Amino acid sequence: MDSSNPGPKFSSITRDELTRLSEPIRQTLSATPYIPPDGDSVSIKSALEALLPCNQSRPSILDEIRDFCLCCAALASAEGHDSSSRMSWIPGHLSATAASAFECLSSSVRSGLVEDLMSSLFPLLKGVIKDSSIDPTDDDEGEFGAASPVAYAVVAAYQFRWFVTQVNYPDLGKLCALVIPCALTSLDHWSPEVKGQGMISFIHLAKNISAAELVLYEDVVLDAACRNIAISDELWHPVVEMSVLFLTCTQRRNPRSPWFEKILSGMLGHLERQPLDRKRYTAWLELIDPVLICMGLVLLAHFRRIFPLLFQWMHVDDIKTLLLVLERVNTIIKVTWIRQSTYFDRLVDELTFVYKESATRKDREVIRMHIRQTLVLLHECKGRQFETAWEKHKQDPNLSALTLDESTIQSCRRKLSSET
Repeated sequence: MDSSNPGPKFSSITRDELTRLSEPIRQTLSATPYIPPDGDSVSIKSALEALLPCNQSRPSILDEIRDFCLCCAALASAEGHDSSSRMSWIPGHLSATAASAFECLSSSVRSGLVEDLMSSLFPLLKGVIKDSSIDPTDDDEGEFGAASPVAYAVVAAYQFRWFVTQVNYPDLGKLCALVIPCALTSLDHWSPEVKGQGMISFIHLAKNISAAELVLYEDVVLDAACRNIAISDELWHPVVEMSVLFLTCTQRRNPRSPWFEKILSGMLGHLERQPLDRKRYTAWLELIDPVLICMGLVLLAHFRRIFPLLFQWMHVDDIKTLLLVLERVNTIIKVTWIRQSTYFDRLVDELTFVYKESATRKDREVIRMHIRQTLVLLHECKGRQFETAWEKHKQDPNLSALTLDESTIQSCRRKLSSET
């Protein structure tokens, strides 16, 4: 946005209107308590107040429009974020007031206020994030450490994420050249707060653009995702979601793409280091299904790492996890038919053991229905081998209710077909 040439879109916006829209924000912001986190040398609240129009007018109305929009974006972006965030001091009603003010300003122009702002604001926000991109605790950097406080980068990352999430398909695809460089800068930052906002931006981007619009950026984005897999647990869910979305969007037609190998191996390695970390395995089980489907038979090469984890998770005392494990097992069976796998007999044994374990659980009927469906799938794909593996369990009195007669098989088939 060229400050010397406001253009027709912004000519209808006056300083009086900006002042009117900013007044409720100014009053609420002024009354909001704020204590900077330990170690922060700057006040985010003061920085935001300075962005609102003041009595002393600035050289250009566009500078005031830009700053007002930055203030609105920062305040609106804080809604719904956890108490550990540097933006958690912003109350929900202040976020709502800021979002409403921005919407009113947008209605003053014909269309596309956010898109027009991006061209001038995103390079600015990228620069702010980059200025503190070196971890100040890194002794190797010495005098070449961060050029500005990390609090500024956190605010810039929240502002950037909020602007990105205001644009959807099909308009967002046209803005990749503006969005992706800034999102990558956020992802490369050492602060988890800044990284997290970059990941949320990429997740929104992946959901609102086509694979063709990503073709110039897919390798660099997937590389960034790969490098961020083994990070703090608080960012595990967004990095898995981002990786799954970009993998399935850009590599869907190439199951042998090295990116599937790199990213899946990175995730499995992170899970193997703490296999019983509930947050890790729950997020992975919830999100990984599209990758398993895209990889198909290529998954056979990863069985030696996937199945030992699945077998451990089958026995955790958590119905949600167990059902997720059984759903992922079903996906793997459907896309690979467990071809030439040494894990087939072990899988039958584990399923029957879990079936017996469920006898004392209040959700046993749900668990047993899912196990029955999985066994039917195994029977469908490996008939004779399944019969051999099942033979040793037939006489078990604890499995008397687990019949696999023709009626049961047909019922499970119908159920599985309806879920496909």
